[in-house]
Amino acid sequence: MTNIKFGTDGWRAIIAKDYTVDNVKRVAEATAKWLKKNNGKQVVIGYDCRFGGQMFTEVTAQVLGGFGIKVLMDQHFASTPMVSLGVAKTKSDLGVVITASHNPPSYNGYKLKSKFGGPMIPVHIAEVEDLIPDACTLDEVPSMEELTEKGLLENIDLEKMYLDHVEANFDLDAIRNSKIQLAYDAMYGAGQNAVMKLFPKAHFLHCEFNPSFLGQAPEPIHRNLGELSELIKKDPAITLGLANDGDADRIGLYDDEGQFVDSHHILLLLLLYMREHKKQDGKVVVTFSVTDKMVKLAEHYGLDYEVTKIGFKYIAEIMTEEDVIVGGEESGGLAVKGHIPERDGIWIGLMIMEFMAKTGKSIRELIQDVYDIVGPFHSDRDDLHITNEQKLKVVDTCKNDPYQAFGNYTVQKIERVDGTKFWLADDQWVMIRPSGTEPVLRVYAQAADAKQVRAILDATRDTILA
Repeated sequence: MTNIKFGTDGWRAIIAKDYTVDNVKRVAEATAKWLKKNNGKQVVIGYDCRFGGQMFTEVTAQVLGGFGIKVLMDQHFASTPMVSLGVAKTKSDLGVVITASHNPPSYNGYKLKSKFGGPMIPVHIAEVEDLIPDACTLDEVPSMEELTEKGLLENIDLEKMYLDHVEANFDLDAIRNSKIQLAYDAMYGAGQNAVMKLFPKAHFLHCEFNPSFLGQAPEPIHRNLGELSELIKKDPAITLGLANDGDADRIGLYDDEGQFVDSHHILLLLLLYMREHKKQDGKVVVTFSVTDKMVKLAEHYGLDYEVTKIGFKYIAEIMTEEDVIVGGEESGGLAVKGHIPERDGIWIGLMIMEFMAKTGKSIRELIQDVYDIVGPFHSDRDDLHITNEQKLKVVDTCKNDPYQAFGNYTVQKIERVDGTKFWLADDQWVMIRPSGTEPVLRVYAQAADAKQVRAILDATRDTILA
């Protein structure tokens, strides 16, 4: 029997190894039992572009229906934010997304979304985990036809609902009539059709259905987006590059020179736009791996702030309870006030485009506006694929006998929220944290420029793997 555990954002496993129909049935049964214990009656289900998405979605619907839970299901692939918005719009009790987000194409997964339209909070996820049986207890699941006849299955167009919501909340005429020329890389993910409908004149990459993702993990980080970067560099007419991951809840961004704009800078841009141009107030909430420049900018505006553990679910929980102006994590999951408490790569891209259209400025000019307040900086991350034994050794050292230096970089102080952050001289830092979903050790660093960041990352790697 497979031991099923939810990581930082859902349960993920390799298709046909641990991610099987039988195991999905087990998780679906736990979901149904949790709903019934909490008087839940209706669920929205969607899936992205991965192998078996529709099949695993139908199996989930059949198990839920077998326990008397009504299912609203899209017949076509949809992004995670589309499912989350669908939950909120239909006043459903829960959302289920069959997706492994940015993991390699051999994976699929199972995300749970709360009635607020964002990730289920950790305490509720733990309750679902505790209800997962050793095997599905239903002798036979009802067919999709039976569920429809009983009124327990209804089709829903999540993409149309999402696009209508976009039309109602953005000045799309200003964006379309501006000088912005967009290049979009869907990474073969679920955001492709929505963006093509919004901006049919844009330049498009990997906007077709291909569950193999050509062997590339659909994570919108620079090393995976070389084709998009080169396209922008070769075409001076393109002023902005946008990319989304497999389920389109994360964002990758490029300026008009084909230079990657990381999530730290996007968060700062969002806060600048929301506060100075949209005149919004609220709390700033970021995860432990985000640049401390966000705290500096929040303090500049006199806004309250909070730093959470890694995982957007911690931000979402705060967003359902407090007035949050901007929230986000380093890995590309960002959210703003006025939308659902969910990371949404397309929505955030539209926010940046609207900011550019309203000000007439380029991304680089807007970033300079940020630097004028908080100072210039650069951040980067290494993902070290090492043995589990090595990973555990490094994590143990960080906790119990912390490193005092990384090469010539002496540690000034240590912070532990989720992982270990080592502060160095001149407001430089390096952070070490094991991945919650992959056999990877993540090493983050911040310094004044890219050269210094690379030197810190190299010195850290040499030290911890010595």
